[in-house]
Amino acid sequence: MTIANTQLQQYDFLADMQADAYFPPFLVAKGQQILIRLCEAIEAERPQSLAALYPLTHAATEEFNRLAEEFERHDSEIETAARENIGEDVEAIAHAYGFDAADIEELIAPRDW
Repeated sequence: MTIANTQLQQYDFLADMQADAYFPPFLVAKGQQILIRLCEAIEAERPQSLAALYPLTHAATEEFNRLAEEFERHDSEIETAARENIGEDVEAIAHAYGFDAADIEELIAPRDW
């Protein structure tokens, strides 16, 4: 499945992390895939409320929690810049699907990075 939302079709997911050599490119690519899968899940499930959206963003956040372990194994980590980049992208996704009232902290609430 590809992203149908025109605002997100050309969105450069994790652009800040891509531009920083501290983050291994193959792990950034895995993070980008998590965000793409989040978009696909939103489009497939069509949540009608924030209460229905948050479990989808939480599942993506849990994937990033697992990915954080891979970053550490490759002498990197999901630190401040990465946290901000991931959070901003998840927020951008929520807004693109009409969830302007989504709380950024709640979108990524289960994060451990």
